[in-house]
Amino acid sequence: MEDLETFLAKITEHDKQDKLRTLFSHILDEFPDLQPVIKWGQPMFTSHQTFILGISVSKPHFSVSPETACLNQFISEIEAAGYSHTDNIFRIKWTQSIDEALIFKMIAFNLADKADMTTFWR
Repeated sequence: MEDLETFLAKITEHDKQDKLRTLFSHILDEFPDLQPVIKWGQPMFTSHQTFILGISVSKPHFSVSPETACLNQFISEIEAAGYSHTDNIFRIKWTQSIDEALIFKMIAFNLADKADMTTFWR
């Protein structure tokens, strides 16, 4: 969590820091074998040196990147949660609640789908 704390310290609004800190903590509680890393200035969670999920921050929202193959499996749930999306990411406005169950399902999907991968990306 040390790398994540360094990342969080760069966010000047404490409510946003706390929101992500809680999410990161819950992800690591649910999936203790994930390795949190900072790559390209963004927090990511990896397993056996393979990308599982990434987060990026902007002023109106934060984005969750599970890779396109995973995102496509959950489009209807993403839309039902009220999140906007592109082909690669979905956005959670800072004012919206976080559907952690959905994020956990995406992580579980990627862990299973990428169990035998030997590269970082699909």
